[in-house]
Amino acid sequence: MRLEDLATAALRGLDAETAHDLALAALKAGLTLPSPPDDPRLATTVAGLALPNPIGLAAGLDKNAAALKGLARLGFGFVECGSVTPRPQPGNPRPRLFRLSEDRAVINRMGFNNLGLEAFAANLSRRPGGLVVGANLGANKESEDRAADYVTGLARLRGLADYFTVNVSSPNTPGLRALQGEAALDDLLGRVAAARGADPAPVFLKIAPDLSPDEIAQIVEAGVRHRLDGLIVSNTTLDRPESLRSPHAGEAGGLSGRPLRSRAVDALRIAARASAGRLTLISAGGVETGDDVLERLRAGASAVQVYSALVYEGPGLVARLKRQLLAALDRAGLHDVGAAIRSR
Repeated sequence: MRLEDLATAALRGLDAETAHDLALAALKAGLTLPSPPDDPRLATTVAGLALPNPIGLAAGLDKNAAALKGLARLGFGFVECGSVTPRPQPGNPRPRLFRLSEDRAVINRMGFNNLGLEAFAANLSRRPGGLVVGANLGANKESEDRAADYVTGLARLRGLADYFTVNVSSPNTPGLRALQGEAALDDLLGRVAAARGADPAPVFLKIAPDLSPDEIAQIVEAGVRHRLDGLIVSNTTLDRPESLRSPHAGEAGGLSGRPLRSRAVDALRIAARASAGRLTLISAGGVETGDDVLERLRAGASAVQVYSALVYEGPGLVARLKRQLLAALDRAGLHDVGAAIRSR
């Protein structure tokens, strides 16, 4: 076993949030082996952003953009940090993060715990070069005008992040998902569009996997109307499949990982049909193998994001996914990632 594999196994012996904090500290210190250069066949462009590969890190691991030094060495095509709120907040009481090892899943009810925009901005200002970094924007739990919180985040981080994600789909801030409703979303996206102005940084909306096809179609039309660049499909689910075996299956919060896979793929296909190429789609939820990545690319995504699989596979996951994706492309008779996207 490699040293990184041994470290990952040791962290799994700790409670989930302690292990997360230690892993983040190691990444912050740069205690990771550098990833080899990417095969040119993996290169792609997403909403105008040139990526060395289509495998990104989902928001949630590095909430304060504090570990970019280490994350830059892992070989991701892009990294999304946050969710960040205008004011610091502690999040929900611990325990609030649970491994469902039997199910290769995670449940979290973190509640947007973060150090706030100023700390996030300071960390972004010291980011390493050559890494595409996105800022996932959230709203403070006690905010009286949550739409204004997203505008505040966009304005403060302009010029520091390569793209922005408006996160209205976390299940762990009471009432937040109501912003996906037609009137509230129209107001929010209108205000975001006005604040964005001529800023070229792409803006994505992250949606829940628990929406109906009609709701996804409605969100797509709102995104097109307000000049969004794309959607991230999807966040964690409140659903609890009957197949879950872990004793933590009944914990409150959002479920991610392998049990989310089919729901995430279904939501992606619905969004792809509704958008008909008008919005760029990024797929998240249950991505564990190179075949998963290729499936998402052919189902309508231009890139994918991973998070829960890192809990079980450790930092070697990224290199493995890229090797597997190249092998999957070969098996499908596709020369490169671009060919996979064009083949759908």
